[in-house]
Amino acid sequence: MPRISALTLYPVKSMRGIDVETATLTPLGLRHDRQFMVVRGNGRFVTQRDAPELALIETSLMGDGVILSRPGHGTVHVSFRHDGGRLIHTRVWKDECEALDQGDAVSDWLTDALQSKDSLRLVAMAPGFDRPQGKAKLLGANNRTLFADAAPFLVANEASLERLNHELAGDGIDPVPMNRFRPNIVLRGLPAFAEHTRASLAGKGFALRLHYPCQRCIVTTIDQATAVKSPLHEPYRTLARINPMPDRETSPAFGQNATLAHGDGCTVRRGDSLRIEDSNIE
Repeated sequence: MPRISALTLYPVKSMRGIDVETATLTPLGLRHDRQFMVVRGNGRFVTQRDAPELALIETSLMGDGVILSRPGHGTVHVSFRHDGGRLIHTRVWKDECEALDQGDAVSDWLTDALQSKDSLRLVAMAPGFDRPQGKAKLLGANNRTLFADAAPFLVANEASLERLNHELAGDGIDPVPMNRFRPNIVLRGLPAFAEHTRASLAGKGFALRLHYPCQRCIVTTIDQATAVKSPLHEPYRTLARINPMPDRETSPAFGQNATLAHGDGCTVRRGDSLRIEDSNIE
């Protein structure tokens, strides 16, 4: 029976995650996951794809908000209360979103900490705004997210990472840690890439539907400790060879996109045993 070996939430899209012992499940993902996002002055969203230095911004939860920090740049506090901010129209890929600006102080800190030539803003989803589901055919029209790319949850498998690192070692390439893939829930006890063939996983009082493999991008080539991209474009190339997307043989897959079937408000813990199902839980 597989167990949860790690739980990670990412309060700000593309910034460092927080490893936790327990987390609260919601239909939008783990509570406080991808609750904020960085945008440019024109509203365009910013990720490690175009700003790798986002990996160097640490996040920590503190009571009523999140603390952002980077050595040499101090810290800034961002409240979970979003009232009164300026409305900004942005999008996550093709999904149009209404968001609230988190203020000039946070903007000034971000712009300096990321050493950006352009002014950067931090936004939260506007209260009452319901982001449309851009992948309704894959995730269901009624499922919602905050600022995650697509699905509320990303489930990964330790054995899949071990298989990838075995292949990398065979080519004389250093292994990569799990944080290259930024999952929320990591499993131990499944064969490599078996997460792609399971439909559901369940614990005490909750169940997650596993929908489709997560197509990976160049973020996998960015060292999360240094923000430096691999000159060999690894592990992207090796992963594309050993575990391609079902319909795109040149694109790598790692992890499974998931939604909450039931269990809103349930607590999930590192070490929890899970039941793996081959048919969806209703």
